[in-house]
Amino acid sequence: MTQQAAAAIGIYASLNVLILLWLTLATSQLRGRYKVLVGDNGVPHLIRIMRGHANAVENMPMMMVLMLVAALLGTPVLVLHLLGVTFTVGRALHAWHFILEKGEKWQRFVGFGLSFLAMLLATFGVLGHALLVLAG
Repeated sequence: MTQQAAAAIGIYASLNVLILLWLTLATSQLRGRYKVLVGDNGVPHLIRIMRGHANAVENMPMMMVLMLVAALLGTPVLVLHLLGVTFTVGRALHAWHFILEKGEKWQRFVGFGLSFLAMLLATFGVLGHALLVLAG
């Protein structure tokens, strides 16, 4: 893996952690507003933001693993950037949708779509490349 590839992955890992921190702070603010220390107490906005946070935690680590493996397999840095930007913009839009009490449907749709597309391309890219390497 080149230093440029590692730097690219570092950029997107860091940006996605910032999105997670954004979700964490927004969740914390809602907990304070509604005086909920544990769980959601049935507060619709808190339920909503917790689900968005959980979705981010479910998807971000696997994408970073895929990007790391892609880099180790020699994926061009430009491709890593394209995957990283697409995924990160998608995750930011998705987070924004859940942070808002009543987010616009387009935010979730576009956010999910971009994230899903990047993960799908990374998944099949890594799978295909790994199979080619193993086949010799």
